Amino acid sequence: MNEPHITNSADVDIDALCTHMRIAAFDLDGTLARSKKPMHADIATALSELTTLIPVAIVSGGIMQLVESQVTDMLTPEANRANMHLMPTTGTRYYRWNNGTWTTVYERDLSESDRAAAIASLTRRAHELGIWEDDTWGPIIEDRGSQITFSALGQHAPVDAKERWDPTNEKKNALAKAVQHDVPNLQVRSGGSTSVDISARGIDKSYAVHELAKALGTTVQSIAFIGDRMDPDGNDYPAAAAGTIAIRVHGPEDTLALINRINTRLRH
Repeated sequence: MNEPHITNSADVDIDALCTHMRIAAFDLDGTLARSKKPMHADIATALSELTTLIPVAIVSGGIMQLVESQVTDMLTPEANRANMHLMPTTGTRYYRWNNGTWTTVYERDLSESDRAAAIASLTRRAHELGIWEDDTWGPIIEDRGSQITFSALGQHAPVDAKERWDPTNEKKNALAKAVQHDVPNLQVRSGGSTSVDISARGIDKSYAVHELAKALGTTVQSIAFIGDRMDPDGNDYPAAAAGTIAIRVHGPEDTLALINRINTRLRH
């Protein structure tokens, strides 16, 4: 696989981007919003306008309920939900707006035995590595059906605590590597600020953008993918490696500036 070309958002040639892209796809946590928090009103307004100009996809490691509470519940009345593609749990599920509700296009759930093996490995390896926390905000391991997610500080930890826990990603990467050894038939990836995600092998954000291109009758190369975890161990990297127009942001502020530039260009 060739090394993907990844451009920092501030360096994007907006004219070239808007000429070539047919879909704007976004990671969620760290890109559109802080971890598990709703989008701010300004980015919700900008994203709502974008949905009236071009198809918009959200490809997140989080569950569908989080995508709704963080993104779709925050959209303005102007937003065109029919122009949106929601792909939670790292693209292992896909939803479209139909008759006033989000309707399942596909679900790629893990088998019961694979889910049990993933949970056992995460528990054992986290204890061995000394990163199993006893004082947490909610469950550490969540069975999302199509994805098993480890959240070191619990599912409901405050954003500030999560961002302090592993700023270099060393803890998450070590856990992911150890667990991958235990479950070679599954895909293990370092996820958000405190998370490790496990899904079926080959079903990740690369799979998501290929399914998205197929659904819209276009190419992966025409999808702009915007995310904050474009490092090789990050869960946005597979989307970049798949051949999308990969754009790295360093937080929602960068994303807001980029969307505003895109909106201005597409309106004219």
